[in-house]
Amino acid sequence: MRTTTLMSLLALPLALAACDSGQDTAEMNDMPMAENEMIMDGEEMPMMDAGSIMQTASAQGTVTAIDAEAGTITVDHGPVPAIEWPAMTMAFEADEQLRSEVSVGEGIAFEFRTGSEGSVITSITKE
Repeated sequence: MRTTTLMSLLALPLALAACDSGQDTAEMNDMPMAENEMIMDGEEMPMMDAGSIMQTASAQGTVTAIDAEAGTITVDHGPVPAIEWPAMTMAFEADEQLRSEVSVGEGIAFEFRTGSEGSVITSITKE
């Protein structure tokens, strides 16, 4: 018998058993949902670990505040299509050197990374 045929014959009962787990949907709805799950089309699906997602992007905006104590620069920035962000005003973490390079009211172009640990400016260019 060919290997592929044999493998198909062995996999078929397992696939059928998985389709009919015997657990009623009503029973599933009564089960507690873990913190890292979501419901889509009536089925629970685990969400991706947000800690594993780190995105980088660039934007342009105007510095509206610099908070040395918090270590942030607040920027009123335009949309960021690369990560599907609308225009908004938000605080980004920034190291002391980057905070010292800008002033409130200045227009900037900046690179940043964002993820579960927050959003951090990695470089700034004055405009």
